[in-house]
Amino acid sequence: MSTLAYTLSDTSTMLRRQLKHMIRYPSLTAIIIGMPVVFLLLFVYVFGGTLGNGLGGDAVAGTAAGGREAYIAYVTPGILVTTIAAAVQGTAIGVAMDMTEGIVDRFRTMSIARVSVLTGHVLGSLIQALLGVTVVLAVAVLVGFRPEASALGWLGLFGTIALIAFGLIWLTVGMGMAAKSVETASNTPMPLLLLPFLGSGFVPTESMPTWLRYFADYQPFTPFIEVTRSLLAGEAVGGEDLALTVGWSLALALIGYAVAKRKFNKR
Repeated sequence: MSTLAYTLSDTSTMLRRQLKHMIRYPSLTAIIIGMPVVFLLLFVYVFGGTLGNGLGGDAVAGTAAGGREAYIAYVTPGILVTTIAAAVQGTAIGVAMDMTEGIVDRFRTMSIARVSVLTGHVLGSLIQALLGVTVVLAVAVLVGFRPEASALGWLGLFGTIALIAFGLIWLTVGMGMAAKSVETASNTPMPLLLLPFLGSGFVPTESMPTWLRYFADYQPFTPFIEVTRSLLAGEAVGGEDLALTVGWSLALALIGYAVAKRKFNKR
C-alpha cells in the first residue's frame, strides 16, 4: 500500500473517532447549533420589526419594504456564518484536549500518519459545521425565510460555506495547538463570534460610524456574509466579495496549518 493510501486510511480512522465523539457527547453539538438558533429567533422576533424598517425599500431583493420579512432575509446569511464561527470553537477545544491529555503521545508510538491526527479533527469539524448550517437554515425557513437560490446557487452556497468553514477550522486547530490548556483553547476563538456583529451580518455597514465601517468592510466576515447573502437571494455574486472570500479562507487555513504543524512537530 502506498504512503498516500496509508494516510487516507489513517485519516478515515481519525474521522471515525471524531464522529464517535460527536455521538457520545451530543451536548456540545447541541450548544453549537442551539446558540445560532437562539440568535436567529431573538433578532427576528425581538428586533426584526424595527431593524427591518431601517433597511430601506431596496435593501433586500424580493421582500417587502422593511419590517420583519425584510429583516429575516437580511439576517439569515449572517446567522449562517455565525453558525460556522460557533462550530469551530469546538475544534480548538478538541485539539487542546488531545494535546493535554496524552492521547497524541500514544498516537506517536503507533504506526500511523501523523497528519491524520489533525485532518481527522478538520473533517469531523467540517461535518459538524455543515450540519449546524443545515439545521439553522431549516429553522429560518420555518420562521419565514424564503431563499431564491437556483440549483446552481445552492451548490455554490454549500461550496462557499465549506470553504469558509475549512479556513476557520484550520485557524482554530492552530489555536488549539498553541493553547496551554483546554480553558485557554475555549476562550481563544471567541473573537470569531464577534466579527459577524462587527460586519454586515446584522445591519448594513453604511449605518456604522466611518472608522468602524472601514474595519467592517475589510474584515473577513463581511465578504463571507455578502457572498452567502447573494447566493441565497439568487443574485450575481460580486467579484470583489468572492475574491476576498476565497483569499481570506485560504489565508486563514494556511496560517492555522502552519501554526498547527509547527506546534505538533515541536511536541
